[in-house]
Amino acid sequence: MPAPTYAIQAYRAASGYKSQRDVEADMFREVINGLRAAQLADRMQQSRAVSDNRRLWLAVQAVISDPGNVLPAELRAGIASLNLAMLREMHNESPDFDFLISVNEAMLAGLTA
Repeated sequence: MPAPTYAIQAYRAASGYKSQRDVEADMFREVINGLRAAQLADRMQQSRAVSDNRRLWLAVQAVISDPGNVLPAELRAGIASLNLAMLREMHNESPDFDFLISVNEAMLAGLTA
């Protein structure tokens, strides 16, 4: 294959990259879909969905507590409060899936606004 073809393929691949915000929104969508599916599923699938949600929110916690984070302090504080509420809810033996989904949807809405 001639070199220009490789360049075209590389350009197409690079133009398909998503912004950080889009990647974050995709993660919330994936977790929301998992939580929705788990609502009517067996205990194992529910545990997996809650575990995925927990990993997402632990990542959120790491990002908002990073001293280099450029989000306004008030917004970071609000997200930190949501984070605590989410972690508390996920710690329950029977977490409220509607609550988990609604908070994730609010975060998604903020990312896609």
